[in-house]
Amino acid sequence: MSKPLDITELFHDLDAGVFNQRLSAALCDTALGVVTTGKKGKVTITLDLERSGDSSQVLCKHAIKYARPTAKGKVMEEANTSTPLHVGVGGVLSLFPMAQTKDMFQADGASTEARSDA
Repeated sequence: MSKPLDITELFHDLDAGVFNQRLSAALCDTALGVVTTGKKGKVTITLDLERSGDSSQVLCKHAIKYARPTAKGKVMEEANTSTPLHVGVGGVLSLFPMAQTKDMFQADGASTEARSDA
């Protein structure tokens, strides 16, 4: 059985963490407007997935749109970005492939032990 998708971790990965920050700001700003004015506010998240060539990757286009009520109307903002994601076993999305066979930061044949420059 595959590991279930951790949506919190995925939101932190989208746009290098900027998506999560924008979502948090949009929710707080809208909630403050709702409490201040007594009017309804709205935060909308849109995620569009598109396959990248013949790979097991998708391009996740993500958008946050919100409407914060004001005393005389509303303030609206929208941010659109995208992040390439790997699709693992069972459709789990992640920033990195689930099965990486070797250390990508180490040159072939190099030792993983700490070196001492004496």
